[in-house]
Amino acid sequence: MPVINSTYKASFPFNNVHFNTVFRTFFTHDKVQFSRERIELKDGDFLDLDFSEVNSKTIVIALHGLEGSSESKYILAITNILNQNNVDTVAVNFRGCSGEDNRLLSSYHSGKTEDLEAVIQYIDKFRSYKNIIILGYSLGGNVTLKFLGEKNTNINSKIKCAIAISVPCDLTGSSIELAKTRNKIYMNRFMITLKQKALGKLNKFPNSFLDKDTITKAKNFYDYDNLYTAPAHGFLNAEDYWIKNSSKPFLKDIKVPTLLINALDDTFLSKECYPIEIAKKHKYLFLETPKNGGHVGFNSKIIGKKGYWLENRIAQFLKEYV
Repeated sequence: MPVINSTYKASFPFNNVHFNTVFRTFFTHDKVQFSRERIELKDGDFLDLDFSEVNSKTIVIALHGLEGSSESKYILAITNILNQNNVDTVAVNFRGCSGEDNRLLSSYHSGKTEDLEAVIQYIDKFRSYKNIIILGYSLGGNVTLKFLGEKNTNINSKIKCAIAISVPCDLTGSSIELAKTRNKIYMNRFMITLKQKALGKLNKFPNSFLDKDTITKAKNFYDYDNLYTAPAHGFLNAEDYWIKNSSKPFLKDIKVPTLLINALDDTFLSKECYPIEIAKKHKYLFLETPKNGGHVGFNSKIIGKKGYWLENRIAQFLKEYV
């Protein structure tokens, strides 16, 4: 499909990319009363799912970004908007992100699609939904797109469409961008919690490959993915992990209507994260690239729900398919 002309317009102060990116974290106050259920996984680990149900026949599976959770502001905002539109939601907490450490040395990562598969199977078994929508943000968006491409036509028929927001489709390029000075504040924030988790794994698994000095000296994703993500999940090194788990090579195989929204000013994304030529020739991939928006931002007003352009755009898209 052709690249979509976006309706999102960023007025002051949201034309500042960094303000748009951090606005939700500091200035929005959505609240949700979730109901938690735990999935026991085949490898002995678990996933915590947070449901918000309004007796709908449609459910949206929401996947958070790196070091997020069901309590991430963008998850709370979309949950409320979708519930108001008579759509149920389930926010997936990736392994180790629900407030309780997962059981294994391994955890979650940008391409761990088997956990999304487990969630879909659980919902299919214990709920009676007619329609399932997958919604992923950033890392969760990469998981979403990779999963859809891997499944190709062999996908659950209840999955009617998918939406992916601010997605680092090319993990190598995105990792390079995030290591730059302009993104230092974000990288530092990520590294604080990632290193805390790695040290926690070292405590739990003292005879593992993990090394305290290497963990404490890590400064960016290259360091962290080399010291933990790659070896913990069976990859040779950071580059091997990035190449094998980037969703971009899987886009061509997607067979359900999928909306990808990546802002052109997103400082987390490299030029390789905008699959314009792929989208132009694709029957199912709709690419929307607003000039502004930041990373999982797309805010338009300081106060009020009318400023929730992103949430309303998501609700609008899924209504076309359910």
